[in-house]
Amino acid sequence: MSWIRIVPPANADGRLAELYRQVAGPHGDVDQILQAHSLRPHTLAGHLALYKAVLHHSRNTLGRATLELLGVFVSHWNGCVYCREHHFAGLQRHVRDEVQTQAIRRALERDSWETDFEARERELLRYARKLTLHPAEMNEADLEPLRAAGLTDGEILEANQVVAYFQYANRTVNGLGVSHEGEQLGLAPSNLDDESDWGHR
Repeated sequence: MSWIRIVPPANADGRLAELYRQVAGPHGDVDQILQAHSLRPHTLAGHLALYKAVLHHSRNTLGRATLELLGVFVSHWNGCVYCREHHFAGLQRHVRDEVQTQAIRRALERDSWETDFEARERELLRYARKLTLHPAEMNEADLEPLRAAGLTDGEILEANQVVAYFQYANRTVNGLGVSHEGEQLGLAPSNLDDESDWGHR
């Protein structure tokens, strides 16, 4: 569901039908955030390329749980329920520890990330929050706590790209009224280095 017309999978043809096949879930369902691109399939292809590089590429070293954690909090700060809930479900899949995921949920609800996480995650979230809410105030000194927490410059780049991607995704969803109602949350391809694997969940 969205505020603009979409082309559902049953009515898609050409490039759109091909893209839908690549990202379809086990029962042929396609997430609404992806269907929102259906009037311009080239933007769907661009979204998928960015998504796979930022969140699911095997050469990323922060770890998928950390990348999903950043996405969940950025989406929360942006008021994007759709992305927050989808990626919280993805985070649960990677963490596989109900006690830990419920602790993350509590930190999210209480906005207690500054006290509920270890230094590495805390500094990543501090960077992500400032970049999300006060981007014009960022300065080079904002990177020093990340380095002090043991992150390499390549990992800082990964964090930056996740934060930037979720600004895009959150505004796509919020700006077009995309709803997660009726969707299975947290589905994601198992390995997105290869486009041919997009459909494997």
